[in-house]
Amino acid sequence: MTAARAAVEILKREGVTAAFGVPGAAINPFYRALKEGGGIDHTLARHVEGASHMAEGYTRTKPGNIGVCIGTSGPAGTDMITGLYSAIGDSIPILCITGQAPTHVIHKEDFQAVDIASIAKPVTKMAVTVLEAAQVPGVFQQAFHLMRSGRPGPVLIDLPIDVQLTEIEFDPETYEPLPVYKPAASRAQIEKAIGFLLASERPLIVAGGGIINADASALLVEFAELTGTPVIPTLMGWGTIPDDHELNAGMVGLQTSHRYGNATYLESDFVLGIGNRWANRHTGYKLDVYREGRTFVHVDIEPTQIGKIFAPDYGIASDAKAALALFVEVARELKAAGKLPDRTAWIAAGQERKATLLRRTHFDDIPIKPQRVYEEMNKAFGPETRYVSTIGLSQIAGAQMLHVYKPRHWINCGQAGPLGWTIPAALGVAKADPEGQVVALSGDYDFQFLIEELAVGAQHRIPYVHVLVNNSYLGLIRQAQLGLDINFQVNLEFENVNSPELGVYGVDHVKVAEGLGCKAIRVTDPNELGAAFEQAKKLAQEFRVPVVVEAILERVTNISMSRTADISDVTEFEEIATEAWHAPSAIKTFKA
Repeated sequence: MTAARAAVEILKREGVTAAFGVPGAAINPFYRALKEGGGIDHTLARHVEGASHMAEGYTRTKPGNIGVCIGTSGPAGTDMITGLYSAIGDSIPILCITGQAPTHVIHKEDFQAVDIASIAKPVTKMAVTVLEAAQVPGVFQQAFHLMRSGRPGPVLIDLPIDVQLTEIEFDPETYEPLPVYKPAASRAQIEKAIGFLLASERPLIVAGGGIINADASALLVEFAELTGTPVIPTLMGWGTIPDDHELNAGMVGLQTSHRYGNATYLESDFVLGIGNRWANRHTGYKLDVYREGRTFVHVDIEPTQIGKIFAPDYGIASDAKAALALFVEVARELKAAGKLPDRTAWIAAGQERKATLLRRTHFDDIPIKPQRVYEEMNKAFGPETRYVSTIGLSQIAGAQMLHVYKPRHWINCGQAGPLGWTIPAALGVAKADPEGQVVALSGDYDFQFLIEELAVGAQHRIPYVHVLVNNSYLGLIRQAQLGLDINFQVNLEFENVNSPELGVYGVDHVKVAEGLGCKAIRVTDPNELGAAFEQAKKLAQEFRVPVVVEAILERVTNISMSRTADISDVTEFEEIATEAWHAPSAIKTFKA
C-alpha cells in the first residue's frame, strides 16, 4: 500500500474516528487514502487554523480523544501553528498532518515549500518531515506514543507528496500501539506529602488541568472528602469538583477568580497542588503574597514543572491519577485509624465566605450589563452544559459568574488565549459530543476572528448555541490601558450603512451569521435574555446548525480584576452583592 494509506490505517488503529482539515495539492494523496480507507469522519474547515482549533475542542471533550487536523504544504502548516501553541500550552494532544513539496525540491524554494518541522518544533513534542516512505509507520506510531506519554501534547508530521505516493510493505492487521509511559508516585512519596497535610490547620488543594487530562476528578473529590480539604480549581481544572460541592472553595487569581476564593486562599497555611502549573493569572506576579505563610507540595506529571515558578517544600513527579489513587488509599487507612483531623470549622468558614463575598449580577439596565447575561445563562443552561471560551472580558466575567459541575464542561484555551479560538473549538466539542448541550461564549472581537467557521457548522449540521456579548470594543485591552491612561485603537464602533438600527455597534452579526447558514437572535433588553436562550436551544435542535444569541451590551464595563498583579488587591469596579436579589443565580444564596 502507499505510505499515505498506511498512515490512515494507523490512525484508525490508534482510535482516530474524526479529522478536521482543508485539502490541497500537496496533501491530496493522503486525502485519497482517507477516502479509500474509510472509517474516519472528515470535517471540512474554512480556515486551516480553524481546523487546528476544532481538533483541540474535539480532544478536550472526552478522555482518550486525539483530534487530528490536516492541511497542505506551506501556509496551511503555518496557519496551524497557533493551534499547536494552544495545545502544547494546555497539555492537549492533537496530531497535525501537513503535505510538503517533493523531497528533491524542498531545498529549492519550491512553491509552498517551507521547513514547517523547524517552525513547529518549539510548540510540539515532535515535529518531523518524513523523507523516507518506509519510516512513515514508525513515525506515526511514535507520534501517538509521545502524545499520550508524560505531559500530553501535540505532534506535527510533514509528508512530502512523493513520500505519500510511494508504495511500502505494511501489515495493518498486526499493528499495535506502543505502551504509554506515565510517571507514578511511590507510596513513600505520598505518605510524606500527606504528612504536610496532617501538620496543617487550614489546608487547600489546588486542582489543575492535569487532573482532568488524567480523568482523575472522581479520585480528587474522594480524597478531598476523606480528608476534609477544600479545593481551589484552576481555570483549566474547573469542573474537577462541582461548583456546588461544600468543598469547592472557588477559584483564585488576578482575573478568573471569586471573591470568596481569593479570601479563603489567603487564610490557608498549606497548599497541595496537583496537575497545575502555578500560572501567573492564578498566582499573580507578586509571588510573595501567594506564598507567604504557606507550605507547598507540588505533584505534576512533568518533572521540569516542579520548581519552574517557585520551589515547593516537596515535589512529586507523577501522573495525577496514579498519585490520587495512592492519596485515597493512604487517606482511607488514616481515617480508619482515626488519625485525620477534624476540618469542620475550616470548611464552614469557607462556606460562609461563599455565601457573603459575592458579586452583583442582577441589573435591569439598557444597554445590558454583562453580569446579567451570565445570570440568565446560569438559569437557562443546566449542569450538563459544556461551555467553550478563550479570552477577553467575556471569558473573565464568565469564569467569575457561570457555574460548572463536571470535568470537561469548561473547555477553555488557558495558556495561549488566541482570539478566534471559540467558534472552531466549539464545533470540535459539538462534534465530539453531538447530543450534548454545547454553549460557546465570545466577545465581539473573538467572534469576528474566525467567523467563517460558522459555515462549517451549517454545512456539516453541527448544532450549538453561541452567546455573543457585543460592546463593540476590545474590552480587555481597553481595561488594560487604564493604567497607561489611554484609550487607543480599541474602539470597534462605526455606523453600519446597511444596518442603521445598530447605531454605533458596527458589524451586523445577525446578518453575517444568517449569511453563513446559521440562525441568530439579537437581544437588547435583559428581560428578554431567558426567552432568547430557550429559543436558541430549540432552533439548534430543529435546524441542526449553530445559533448565535447576541446581547447588545453597554459600551464600557470594567470587570473585577487586580490592577497591581496582586491576588490580595482585586479591584471591584462594579457593585458587590449586598442583598439576595443582587445575585439570584449564585451557588449559595447571599447571606447578609
